[in-house]
Amino acid sequence: MAANRVVVLESVEEKLHEGWALCFEWCRYEYTDGTSHRGYRFIWKRPNGHYQPARGQARLPSVAIAVKLIGKAEAAGWGKHVGEMDAYGVVE
Repeated sequence: MAANRVVVLESVEEKLHEGWALCFEWCRYEYTDGTSHRGYRFIWKRPNGHYQPARGQARLPSVAIAVKLIGKAEAAGWGKHVGEMDAYGVVE
């Protein structure tokens, strides 16, 4: 089931190369059948501040950058949220 719309609830970013920023976000994924799920994503922003559309996942340059962004989310108070557990293989 592909999300019809992604609503960003919280976001942190790390500026990297030539103004590009890697973002870590807490989102609500809204589906065409009226259901929604919350979860995290990594996504790139262009130097002009617009998201980089991608058909796949965001390429992460290192685990250290991912850990840094997750740490920023935790410091901001939203990095320990847990999205709905569902049929996508998510278990506690």
